Amino acid sequence: MSTAAPNPLLVAAFYAFTPLTEDTRADLLEVLPGLAETGDVRGSVLVALEGVNGTISGPAPAVEAVLDLLRQQLTLGDEHFARLEVKRSWCERQAFRRFKARRKKEIVTMGCPDVSPIRTVGTYVEPEQWNALIDDPDTLVIDTRNSYEVAIGSFEGALDPGTESFREFPAWAERTLRPRVERDAPKRIAMFCTGGIRCEKATSYLQQQGFGEVHHLRGGILKYLEEVPEADSRWSGECFVFDQRVALNHRLEQGVHRLCHACGLPLTPEQRALESYIRGVQCLHCIDRFTDADRQRFAERQRQLDQAKASVESP
Repeated sequence: MSTAAPNPLLVAAFYAFTPLTEDTRADLLEVLPGLAETGDVRGSVLVALEGVNGTISGPAPAVEAVLDLLRQQLTLGDEHFARLEVKRSWCERQAFRRFKARRKKEIVTMGCPDVSPIRTVGTYVEPEQWNALIDDPDTLVIDTRNSYEVAIGSFEGALDPGTESFREFPAWAERTLRPRVERDAPKRIAMFCTGGIRCEKATSYLQQQGFGEVHHLRGGILKYLEEVPEADSRWSGECFVFDQRVALNHRLEQGVHRLCHACGLPLTPEQRALESYIRGVQCLHCIDRFTDADRQRFAERQRQLDQAKASVESP
């Protein structure tokens, strides 16, 4: 855990599976933009009948005001599910360009309307208990994130489903996970993701499908990195985040990865040093993916971005 003084802006990633009425959802979508604008808070909040999910950044008092509003609304639902799971980190610059509050069918899209952590969910594992669980050889550990996230960091020995979208998880579970569980007969399954929301919904799916004893890391990787000392950590690499920081190290500081703004995938410094890399235009992942017309368009976009940045930074 970092002991350094925090940077000026607070980043809060949060979610809660809790039943909301249509009126409550409408109230949140109406009030949130004004509250965010008043406090110069940016980011994204998804609001569905199953709960809320989002990441926001801004001055700490303003971010906490948004979180307090959400907590007040969530207490209107079943108190058992009213906990707003929040992970905090700090950054020097705004992590987002604007604020958006959006109505969604699901706060994390699996595409299985009958799956609901409000009704059934796996066993929550606190970060300080996670090491012992995944060190047990009778535990099958699964990373529920996308393959490009897994590629830059994960828990040692975790199974990578190789999915490009969370929507693919149910099909992978039936096609690949079920035969493996039947063959190896692990005593338990333990799952994790960035902030806890995907693995929570995944445990709900697996329980509903009869996969047996299923656990998930409360608060996800971000909470683990916050609470578990680096010397005791089982985490290796960086954690991808869906904001302009791209990835965080174990101290929850911005890491070395940067995005290719053509395909949106994270790149290491070594990958950005390759001859095939053209900033904003192409990288090793997408060099054969786009047409010459696409690359010309990307190059013009990058030129305009560079020009706008230079005008802002010039005295």
